[in-house]
Amino acid sequence: MLRHFVVGAVAVLAASAGVGALAPSAGAAPTVGISVDAGTSLGTVPSSGVGLNTGFGDEHMGDAKVSSLMKAAGVRQLRFPGGSGADVYHWKTHTSGDGSGWIPSNTDFDHFMATAKRVGAQPILTANYGSGTPQEAADWVKYANVDKGYGVKYWEIGNEVYGNGHYGDGKGWETDNHADKSPKEYGKNLVAYSKAMKAVDPKVKIGAVLTTPGYWPDAEKAPGDTADWNNTVLSIAGSSIDFVIVHWYPGGTTTDDLLNTPTRIAGVRSSLRSLIAKYTGSRAASVEIAVTENGAVGSPAQTSQAAALFASDTYMTWFEQGATHVDWWNLHNGTDQAPTTVHGETDYQDGGVLSAGTCAGGKCEPPRDTPFPTYWGIRSLTALAQPGDTMVKSSSRNSSVAVHAVRSSKGGLNVMLINKSPKNAAQVSLSYAGFTPAAGAVTTVSYAKGDTALTTAKRGTAVAQKLPPYSITTLQLKPASGTAGADKPSPAPTPTVPTPVVSAAGTTGTRAQAENGAPVGRPTPSSTSGDLASTGANNAVVTYSALGGLLVIAAGGALVLRGRRRRGLHGK
Repeated sequence: MLRHFVVGAVAVLAASAGVGALAPSAGAAPTVGISVDAGTSLGTVPSSGVGLNTGFGDEHMGDAKVSSLMKAAGVRQLRFPGGSGADVYHWKTHTSGDGSGWIPSNTDFDHFMATAKRVGAQPILTANYGSGTPQEAADWVKYANVDKGYGVKYWEIGNEVYGNGHYGDGKGWETDNHADKSPKEYGKNLVAYSKAMKAVDPKVKIGAVLTTPGYWPDAEKAPGDTADWNNTVLSIAGSSIDFVIVHWYPGGTTTDDLLNTPTRIAGVRSSLRSLIAKYTGSRAASVEIAVTENGAVGSPAQTSQAAALFASDTYMTWFEQGATHVDWWNLHNGTDQAPTTVHGETDYQDGGVLSAGTCAGGKCEPPRDTPFPTYWGIRSLTALAQPGDTMVKSSSRNSSVAVHAVRSSKGGLNVMLINKSPKNAAQVSLSYAGFTPAAGAVTTVSYAKGDTALTTAKRGTAVAQKLPPYSITTLQLKPASGTAGADKPSPAPTPTVPTPVVSAAGTTGTRAQAENGAPVGRPTPSSTSGDLASTGANNAVVTYSALGGLLVIAAGGALVLRGRRRRGLHGK
């Protein structure tokens, strides 16, 4: 299969497999043009944007070393009590209703809050919808915010509730003990949860579980439904919620596919904003988008370098598109799969950022709490931005290099460059508008293949850099002497990305396909062609006219397995 890339007006054909689609022949170092418009704002870095998932099954969540690693990585939000485990967890008794076995005594709510405080992270809690009640959730709000004074602001109502079996053959991965598992019932109960919880603390923000636009079961209608999940839920509960929740596991059959998926985020955001505007009216601008699970699960690379590059790129792209929270799955996760080799590196097929020290296929992970490359991909963000800094417009003229830029509160300009080629260095040429960088060598903070830490050095200039293969390099630029840098950046015009992301025909699938490992949620080529013409926030010149080979795992064997692994391992 061939995939078409459009660079300006020139179409280039590249093989869809391997790394050829991202880079020329081995040894070449093409010059990639990078443009930074420091005068055009894409919004500010959210105060608690960089988050991690933590589960009630993770007995090492609160270890001093683990807390220190999270704090150093700039983690400012922790999600609790888990993914699918949240819909069986009873916070008051610290028990699991699915009989999943032993639960560590040091992972109850108060222990979790002590960990969040040490890390300096805001909690986001998932109320038990699957086997809980509005009263149980309201009691949790009272205990957290009235009795203990924790001031927990963000509350999700359930986890991936659309996975309760309502779609397909009735077999879902998510616990839901309601007799009626339809989106109509979830919408009605969502209103009841919101009313009960806000009666205790009117300041809490309530989140609605939505399907990710373009991914199964988005646009599905089961027998008896009059509309799909998102339209049904929001038509009932739009006035009772404060944020919407999606999960982002774009997958990919190759590492190239994974590394190209951030270009889809603009389309997902556009669809969500259209839904929010349709059902929340004058409140639409204040309704937030939270990506409470995000990761490389379902792709070939989960702990190796490609996943690290994906992490940096996807966090920043979501922030540029207005998401207020992005939480990586997972802190510790473990694995039941044998490790693989991805571009010469061992990939432990573990969704966590720190090793759980588990063994599979006769091979064991590194010692517990060893940071995987994904951890360093997230930690690289600390060199680029701090909460409150201003993200500014930037673009790359070649898909092999991604770029993100941020005006720091101190007047400097930081530029993150991500070289997606596993074999080739990339020569980049940078130009600036609205900012004049100082001459001479610049401070760079980098993370390259094989590194076990971030490296700070003086290297290259503000206008020319050579990026190592498979690397993340952040330039920390100071304004030229006698200049004040840029004036306050002005907001960028609202991106005009077509919506919906894909047609209904591109989002259907059957449970049989899922259980047989078929790509259930893959958009059809006709529905993606032209829809995702740029990175949106970055306005990249490179465009994609097809996403050949993209494996979607919003449903299907990979996601179902992920749900089972959560209960068996640290994620619960």
